[in-house]
Amino acid sequence: MSKVRLIIGREIKSKLTNKTFIIMTFLTPLIFIGALFLIFWTSMPEKIEQNILVLDETGMFSQTLRGNDFVALNFSDKKIEEAQSEFQNSDYTSILHILKGSDGNIIPKARVFFKKNPGLAFKTYLKNELERIYYEQKLKANNIDPSIIASARQPVEIELTKVDEHGNVKNSDSVQLFSFAMGLIMMMFILLYGMMVFRSVMEEKTSRIVEVIVSSVRPFQLMIGKIIGIAIVGIIQFTVTAIISSVLALVLSNVFMKDMLEMKTKFDSQNQMVMKMGTNANLAAVDDFKDNQKMFEALDQLNQINFAEVAIYFVLFFIGGYLFYSSLLAAIGSAVDSESDSQQFMFPVMIPLMIGYFLAIKIMISPESNAVIIGSFIPFTSPIVMMARLPQGVPTWQVLVSLGILYVSFIGTVWLAGKIYRTGIFNVWQEDDLERDL
Repeated sequence: MSKVRLIIGREIKSKLTNKTFIIMTFLTPLIFIGALFLIFWTSMPEKIEQNILVLDETGMFSQTLRGNDFVALNFSDKKIEEAQSEFQNSDYTSILHILKGSDGNIIPKARVFFKKNPGLAFKTYLKNELERIYYEQKLKANNIDPSIIASARQPVEIELTKVDEHGNVKNSDSVQLFSFAMGLIMMMFILLYGMMVFRSVMEEKTSRIVEVIVSSVRPFQLMIGKIIGIAIVGIIQFTVTAIISSVLALVLSNVFMKDMLEMKTKFDSQNQMVMKMGTNANLAAVDDFKDNQKMFEALDQLNQINFAEVAIYFVLFFIGGYLFYSSLLAAIGSAVDSESDSQQFMFPVMIPLMIGYFLAIKIMISPESNAVIIGSFIPFTSPIVMMARLPQGVPTWQVLVSLGILYVSFIGTVWLAGKIYRTGIFNVWQEDDLERDL
């Protein structure tokens, strides 16, 4: 046992003193969190103030066309030619020219002249406003009250709510994406650290260092030491990454928190108005209400997840999945002489991981399907599939049974890998023969 501890210590020391490993340990969370906040920042609507000169040939929009906090509308009776000649020296950012047909009727067409491109959001805002007014004008022309149509055309939203065995309820729409993300991260971690074991075995075998090492320890002890050593390195790296990511997320969230709090305050007041008015509320008149509603509902759903429980099970399934696959990858590394030769053996190992990935996708479509439930118990796919199921709520007995099968299966793979490793580690520059190694 002392020899195994020495091998474990050697693996840990070799990885923790590697400059590339240290740099990537600290750089990875910076890149990951930075990318997430960059996506979040770029996805937030940018409110650019617009000062618009409106030339309405129809004379029907001055009372109905609305601006907002960022769009100021200034109606004028000027001709388009005069407005264009004065445009460059004016304070206006755009000219909105609403056209009318040759017969004097409203036509669904408008032109915008601008100094700087106002962007797609501005165009969408104008398009929605003009379409609303055209629609209401058509209804009034046919003696139909637009408010009646607006109250009748209420969108119906289906909210999925899960009731667990204790009678607790929680929404599950946004949780599905989080579940898939957990399964994907699990697959990436298993592959990342499993390949570390594979490369470590390959390096020692091709450099003939292993022949010196096994003169003091048995091949099986060497394999177990490598697997456990890199597992400890993985847990250390995961812990450091989690701590750095949490600190970065806390710091960066404070930067965006002011805007988020303003949006939340605005949403709460709008929500109270909608709840009070019911079907009489004109949601089109409530600026960004629907978008904010979806965003804050998604955040509320994520807050219902027991992140501490998910984190504990993530570590347990990662250790089990890593031990299971790293023993197989160690056996492959000992049976081949180069990474190019390993492709024929790597493919069968990759197939179960890919099946687990596709089952994680299926969870978003049909979380209680037989394929998903069975996949969460098969050790080849359970680390990915069960982690994807966990945030949505899984009976404790299923999680424990899945973990038990995974760890018991690891014992079997270690025994099989040990036989291959014991023979294959000495066969350098010989033709790969799995039957011989077994």
